Amino acid sequence: MTGNVVSTSDDRPPLHHDISGPQDGPLLVLGPSLGTSVALWDPYMESLTAEFRVLRYDLPGHGASPTQALGDPLPGRTTVADLAELVLALVDQQGRETFAFAGVSLGGAIGTQLALAHPERVGALALICTSAHFGGRDGWLERAGLVRREGMAPLTESSPARWFGDPRTAESELGRSLVQVLSAVDPAGYAACCDALAEFDRRQELRRVEAPTWVVGGKRDVATPVEHARELADGIPQATLRIADCAHLALEDPDAVREVLGELRRAVSSTSR
Repeated sequence: MTGNVVSTSDDRPPLHHDISGPQDGPLLVLGPSLGTSVALWDPYMESLTAEFRVLRYDLPGHGASPTQALGDPLPGRTTVADLAELVLALVDQQGRETFAFAGVSLGGAIGTQLALAHPERVGALALICTSAHFGGRDGWLERAGLVRREGMAPLTESSPARWFGDPRTAESELGRSLVQVLSAVDPAGYAACCDALAEFDRRQELRRVEAPTWVVGGKRDVATPVEHARELADGIPQATLRIADCAHLALEDPDAVREVLGELRRAVSSTSR
Protein backbone atom coordinates (compact mmCIF):
# COMPACT_ATOMS: atom_id res chain seq x y z
CA MET A 1 0.00 0.00 0.00
CA THR A 2 1.26 3.46 -0.78
CA GLY A 3 0.22 6.82 0.59
CA ASN A 4 0.11 9.63 -1.93
CA VAL A 5 -0.73 13.25 -2.37
CA VAL A 6 -1.99 14.88 -5.55
CA SER A 7 -1.76 18.58 -6.23
CA THR A 8 -4.63 20.30 -7.97
CA SER A 9 -4.07 22.30 -11.14
CA ASP A 10 -4.12 25.61 -9.24
CA ASP A 11 -1.44 24.47 -6.78
CA ARG A 12 -3.74 24.07 -3.82
CA PRO A 13 -2.41 21.78 -1.08
CA PRO A 14 -2.64 18.09 -1.95
CA LEU A 15 -5.41 15.64 -1.14
CA HIS A 16 -4.26 12.55 0.71
CA HIS A 17 -5.05 9.07 -0.56
CA ASP A 18 -3.61 5.59 -0.49
CA ILE A 19 -3.64 2.97 -3.19
CA SER A 20 -3.06 -0.76 -3.01
CA GLY A 21 -3.74 -3.97 -4.90
CA PRO A 22 -2.55 -5.23 -8.29
CA GLN A 23 -1.53 -2.47 -10.67
CA ASP A 24 -3.44 -4.06 -13.53
CA GLY A 25 -6.61 -4.66 -11.50
CA PRO A 26 -9.79 -2.68 -12.18
CA LEU A 27 -9.82 0.52 -10.16
CA LEU A 28 -12.17 0.78 -7.17
CA VAL A 29 -12.49 4.12 -5.40
CA LEU A 30 -13.71 4.03 -1.79
CA GLY A 31 -15.37 7.12 -0.32
CA PRO A 32 -15.62 7.67 3.46
CA SER A 33 -18.41 9.10 5.53
CA LEU A 34 -18.27 12.61 6.95
CA GLY A 35 -16.04 12.69 10.02
CA THR A 36 -14.15 9.49 9.20
CA SER A 37 -11.07 8.58 7.18
CA VAL A 38 -9.65 5.85 4.96
CA ALA A 39 -9.73 3.64 8.07
CA LEU A 40 -13.48 3.14 7.59
CA TRP A 41 -12.66 0.64 4.86
CA ASP A 42 -10.05 -1.36 6.78
CA PRO A 43 -12.32 -4.42 7.35
CA TYR A 44 -12.67 -4.97 3.60
CA MET A 45 -9.21 -4.24 2.26
CA GLU A 46 -7.73 -7.73 2.35
CA SER A 47 -10.42 -9.18 0.11
CA LEU A 48 -10.73 -6.13 -2.13
CA THR A 49 -7.03 -5.84 -2.90
CA ALA A 50 -6.94 -9.45 -4.09
CA GLU A 51 -8.71 -8.29 -7.27
CA PHE A 52 -9.04 -4.50 -7.34
CA ARG A 53 -6.60 -1.66 -7.52
CA VAL A 54 -8.11 0.15 -4.53
CA LEU A 55 -7.92 3.90 -4.04
CA ARG A 56 -9.05 5.35 -0.71
CA TYR A 57 -9.08 9.06 0.05
CA ASP A 58 -9.55 11.38 3.01
CA LEU A 59 -12.03 14.22 2.77
CA PRO A 60 -10.60 17.75 3.10
CA GLY A 61 -9.69 18.43 6.71
CA HIS A 62 -10.08 14.75 7.56
CA GLY A 63 -7.34 12.23 8.20
CA ALA A 64 -4.22 13.41 6.36
CA SER A 65 -5.98 15.74 3.88
CA PRO A 66 -5.64 19.48 4.51
CA THR A 67 -8.75 21.61 4.45
CA GLN A 68 -6.99 23.92 2.00
CA ALA A 69 -7.40 21.26 -0.70
CA LEU A 70 -10.78 22.93 -1.15
CA GLY A 71 -9.28 26.27 -2.05
CA ASP A 72 -11.95 28.18 -0.12
CA PRO A 73 -13.53 26.54 2.97
CA LEU A 74 -15.50 29.63 3.98
CA PRO A 75 -19.24 29.20 4.65
CA GLY A 76 -21.32 28.37 1.61
CA ARG A 77 -18.40 27.88 -0.77
CA THR A 78 -18.20 24.06 -0.92
CA THR A 79 -20.47 21.71 -2.88
CA VAL A 80 -20.55 17.96 -3.36
CA ALA A 81 -19.58 18.64 -6.97
CA ASP A 82 -16.38 20.30 -5.71
CA LEU A 83 -15.56 17.24 -3.61
CA ALA A 84 -16.30 14.94 -6.53
CA GLU A 85 -13.86 16.80 -8.77
CA LEU A 86 -11.13 16.41 -6.15
CA VAL A 87 -11.75 12.66 -6.22
CA LEU A 88 -11.78 12.56 -10.01
CA ALA A 89 -8.36 14.23 -9.99
CA LEU A 90 -7.04 11.24 -8.04
CA VAL A 91 -8.42 8.87 -10.66
CA ASP A 92 -6.83 10.94 -13.40
CA GLN A 93 -3.50 10.76 -11.57
CA GLN A 94 -3.73 6.97 -11.85
CA GLY A 95 -4.20 7.23 -15.60
CA ARG A 96 -7.58 5.49 -15.47
CA GLU A 97 -10.55 6.33 -17.63
CA THR A 98 -13.14 4.17 -15.87
CA PHE A 99 -13.57 2.97 -12.31
CA ALA A 100 -16.00 1.48 -9.82
CA PHE A 101 -16.99 3.52 -6.79
CA ALA A 102 -18.30 2.64 -3.35
CA GLY A 103 -19.15 5.25 -0.75
CA VAL A 104 -20.72 5.59 2.68
CA SER A 105 -22.94 8.60 3.47
CA LEU A 106 -21.16 11.68 2.05
CA GLY A 107 -18.95 9.24 0.17
CA GLY A 108 -22.08 7.85 -1.47
CA ALA A 109 -23.24 11.34 -2.40
CA ILE A 110 -19.88 11.93 -4.08
CA GLY A 111 -20.35 8.67 -5.98
CA THR A 112 -23.80 9.71 -7.15
CA GLN A 113 -22.43 13.07 -8.26
CA LEU A 114 -19.61 11.41 -10.21
CA ALA A 115 -22.05 9.02 -11.90
CA LEU A 116 -24.23 11.95 -12.95
CA ALA A 117 -21.46 14.29 -14.06
CA HIS A 118 -19.21 11.67 -15.66
CA PRO A 119 -21.43 8.72 -16.67
CA GLU A 120 -18.89 7.41 -19.16
CA ARG A 121 -16.32 6.92 -16.40
CA VAL A 122 -18.25 5.26 -13.54
CA GLY A 123 -18.62 1.58 -14.43
CA ALA A 124 -20.36 0.41 -11.25
CA LEU A 125 -21.59 2.05 -8.07
CA ALA A 126 -22.28 1.06 -4.47
CA LEU A 127 -24.23 3.54 -2.33
CA ILE A 128 -24.03 2.56 1.33
CA CYS A 129 -26.12 4.21 4.06
CA THR A 130 -26.51 7.35 1.99
CA SER A 131 -29.15 9.43 0.25
CA ALA A 132 -30.05 11.55 -2.75
CA HIS A 133 -30.63 14.32 -0.20
CA PHE A 134 -29.79 14.65 3.46
CA GLY A 135 -32.79 16.36 4.98
CA GLY A 136 -33.32 20.06 5.45
CA ARG A 137 -30.41 22.38 4.77
CA ASP A 138 -30.92 24.30 8.02
CA GLY A 139 -29.75 21.43 10.21
CA TRP A 140 -26.51 21.07 8.24
CA LEU A 141 -25.85 24.79 8.31
CA GLU A 142 -26.46 24.82 12.05
CA ARG A 143 -23.99 21.97 12.48
CA ALA A 144 -21.44 23.79 10.32
CA GLY A 145 -21.84 26.90 12.45
CA LEU A 146 -21.50 24.89 15.65
CA VAL A 147 -18.17 23.34 14.73
CA ARG A 148 -16.84 26.62 13.38
CA ARG A 149 -17.59 28.19 16.79
CA GLU A 150 -16.85 25.35 19.20
CA GLY A 151 -14.66 22.86 17.36
CA MET A 152 -15.21 19.12 17.11
CA ALA A 153 -15.95 18.35 20.78
CA PRO A 154 -19.78 18.56 20.43
CA LEU A 155 -19.71 16.18 17.46
CA THR A 156 -17.32 13.77 19.17
CA GLU A 157 -19.93 13.42 21.90
CA SER A 158 -23.01 13.09 19.69
CA SER A 159 -21.84 11.23 16.58
CA PRO A 160 -21.34 7.74 18.09
CA ALA A 161 -25.08 7.47 18.72
CA ARG A 162 -25.67 7.95 14.98
CA TRP A 163 -22.69 5.99 13.75
CA PHE A 164 -23.02 2.79 15.76
CA GLY A 165 -26.04 0.57 16.28
CA ASP A 166 -24.45 -1.60 18.96
CA PRO A 167 -22.33 -0.59 21.98
CA ARG A 168 -19.94 -3.38 21.08
CA THR A 169 -19.26 -1.69 17.76
CA ALA A 170 -18.53 1.60 19.47
CA GLU A 171 -16.14 -0.15 21.87
CA SER A 172 -14.35 -2.14 19.18
CA GLU A 173 -10.86 -1.16 18.11
CA LEU A 174 -12.16 0.29 14.85
CA GLY A 175 -15.05 2.07 16.57
CA ARG A 176 -12.76 3.76 19.09
CA SER A 177 -10.27 4.70 16.39
CA LEU A 178 -12.98 6.32 14.25
CA VAL A 179 -14.09 8.49 17.15
CA GLN A 180 -10.46 9.52 17.62
CA VAL A 181 -10.29 10.40 13.92
CA LEU A 182 -13.41 12.54 14.33
CA SER A 183 -11.91 14.42 17.26
CA ALA A 184 -8.88 15.34 15.14
CA VAL A 185 -10.83 16.62 12.09
CA ASP A 186 -10.21 20.26 11.21
CA PRO A 187 -13.48 22.06 12.08
CA ALA A 188 -13.20 24.20 8.95
CA GLY A 189 -13.00 21.12 6.74
CA TYR A 190 -15.86 19.39 8.54
CA ALA A 191 -18.01 22.52 8.32
CA ALA A 192 -17.30 22.90 4.61
CA CYS A 193 -18.49 19.31 4.05
CA CYS A 194 -21.65 20.14 6.03
CA ASP A 195 -22.20 23.09 3.70
CA ALA A 196 -21.94 20.69 0.76
CA LEU A 197 -24.49 18.30 2.26
CA ALA A 198 -26.87 21.17 3.00
CA GLU A 199 -27.24 21.93 -0.71
CA PHE A 200 -27.10 18.38 -2.08
CA ASP A 201 -30.33 17.12 -3.66
CA ARG A 202 -30.24 14.83 -6.69
CA ARG A 203 -33.69 13.25 -6.36
CA GLN A 204 -34.88 14.58 -9.68
CA GLU A 205 -31.75 13.37 -11.49
CA LEU A 206 -31.45 9.77 -10.27
CA ARG A 207 -32.96 8.41 -13.47
CA ARG A 208 -29.85 9.66 -15.31
CA VAL A 209 -27.48 7.37 -13.38
CA GLU A 210 -26.37 4.82 -15.97
CA ALA A 211 -24.05 2.64 -13.90
CA PRO A 212 -25.21 -0.65 -12.41
CA THR A 213 -25.82 0.33 -8.80
CA TRP A 214 -26.13 -1.51 -5.49
CA VAL A 215 -27.77 0.35 -2.62
CA VAL A 216 -27.35 -0.68 1.02
CA GLY A 217 -29.83 0.61 3.59
CA GLY A 218 -29.29 0.06 7.30
CA LYS A 219 -32.16 -1.08 9.51
CA ARG A 220 -30.56 0.78 12.43
CA ASP A 221 -29.45 3.84 10.49
CA VAL A 222 -31.06 6.94 12.00
CA ALA A 223 -29.01 9.39 9.89
CA THR A 224 -30.12 8.09 6.48
CA PRO A 225 -33.00 5.69 7.22
CA VAL A 226 -33.99 2.80 4.98
CA GLU A 227 -36.53 5.02 3.22
CA HIS A 228 -33.64 7.00 1.77
CA ALA A 229 -32.10 3.81 0.40
CA ARG A 230 -35.41 2.80 -1.16
CA GLU A 231 -35.68 6.22 -2.79
CA LEU A 232 -32.25 5.76 -4.36
CA ALA A 233 -33.02 2.24 -5.54
CA ASP A 234 -36.39 3.25 -6.96
CA GLY A 235 -34.94 6.23 -8.79
CA ILE A 236 -31.82 4.68 -10.34
CA PRO A 237 -32.71 2.50 -13.36
CA GLN A 238 -30.14 -0.27 -12.78
CA ALA A 239 -30.26 -0.37 -8.98
CA THR A 240 -30.50 -3.31 -6.59
CA LEU A 241 -31.47 -2.71 -2.95
CA ARG A 242 -29.96 -4.63 -0.03
CA ILE A 243 -31.25 -4.05 3.52
CA ALA A 244 -28.55 -4.66 6.14
CA ASP A 245 -28.71 -4.98 9.92
CA CYS A 246 -26.49 -2.00 10.62
CA ALA A 247 -26.32 1.65 11.64
CA HIS A 248 -24.90 4.56 9.65
CA LEU A 249 -21.32 3.36 9.12
CA ALA A 250 -22.52 -0.17 8.18
CA LEU A 251 -20.02 -1.76 10.57
CA GLU A 252 -22.49 -4.12 12.24
CA ASP A 253 -23.17 -6.08 9.04
CA PRO A 254 -19.85 -6.31 7.16
CA ASP A 255 -21.02 -9.38 5.23
CA ALA A 256 -23.72 -7.31 3.51
CA VAL A 257 -21.15 -4.75 2.48
CA ARG A 258 -18.74 -7.44 1.27
CA GLU A 259 -21.51 -8.98 -0.83
CA VAL A 260 -22.25 -5.67 -2.51
CA LEU A 261 -18.57 -4.98 -3.12
CA GLY A 262 -18.33 -8.42 -4.69
CA GLU A 263 -21.15 -7.46 -7.04
CA LEU A 264 -19.10 -4.46 -8.12
CA ARG A 265 -16.26 -6.74 -9.10
CA ARG A 266 -18.53 -8.87 -11.24
CA ALA A 267 -20.00 -5.77 -12.89
CA VAL A 268 -16.67 -4.25 -13.88
CA SER A 269 -15.55 -5.23 -17.36
CA SER A 270 -12.04 -5.39 -18.76
CA THR A 271 -12.57 -1.94 -20.25
CA SER A 272 -12.00 -0.45 -16.76
CA ARG A 273 -8.32 -1.33 -16.93
